[in-house]
Amino acid sequence: MLVVGLRNPGSDYLGTRHNVGGEIVWAAAERLGASFKRAPRCIRAEIAESALGAERAVLALPVTFMNESGGTVKALVKYFKADSLLVVHDDIDLPFGKLRLHHGRGTGGHNGVASLVRSLGDAGFWRLKVGVGRPPGRMDPADYVLRRFTKKERPDIDLLVVEGADVVRSFGEDGEETARQRAGEAFGRLFGDRGPG
Repeated sequence: MLVVGLRNPGSDYLGTRHNVGGEIVWAAAERLGASFKRAPRCIRAEIAESALGAERAVLALPVTFMNESGGTVKALVKYFKADSLLVVHDDIDLPFGKLRLHHGRGTGGHNGVASLVRSLGDAGFWRLKVGVGRPPGRMDPADYVLRRFTKKERPDIDLLVVEGADVVRSFGEDGEETARQRAGEAFGRLFGDRGPG
C-alpha cells in the first residue's frame, strides 16, 4: 500500500492550502511512529515505512513541485510494487473542513492529480480530498491555494489534519468503505452544527 501526500516542497509553501495533503500524510506517519527518510534509487520523494493493519505501508511526500509529481509517484508504485494507492490532496470544490474519500473519477482541475493520471495512464486510484473552500471574490484559484490558512482557519485545519490522518490509518486497517464512512462523518464530528471557524 502506498499513501502519497501531494504538496510543494520548501519553506515558502509550508502551511499553504495546497500542502494540506502533505500535512495529513506527515501526521499519519507520526501517529504510526514512522520517520521520513530519502526514497531509494534517486526517486524524488521522502518516505516513511510502517505496518498498517496486515499490510506494509509506504507513506510518501514528493520533493518535486506538485504539478510534476506524477513521475515520482509512478516510480514509487513500481519500486515498492504497490497494489493500492491512496493520494491525499486539497480540493477547492469541497467545502472548507470536509473530507471525501473516493476511487477514480476526473481530476477536478487539480494539476497535481492530472500529473498523476498522465504518468500512471489512468485515474484508477483512491483519493482523500481535503476541502479548503473556494477563493473569495474573483481571486485566481492558483493564487488562493498557494496562500497560507488564516490565523482563524488554522485551529480548524489542525483538527482536520488529525482526522485525515485517522482516515488514512482506517483505510489500511479497516478497509476502504469504513474509511470512506469515517471521512464522510468527519465534518460533523469535528464541527457539529456550528461549522468551522
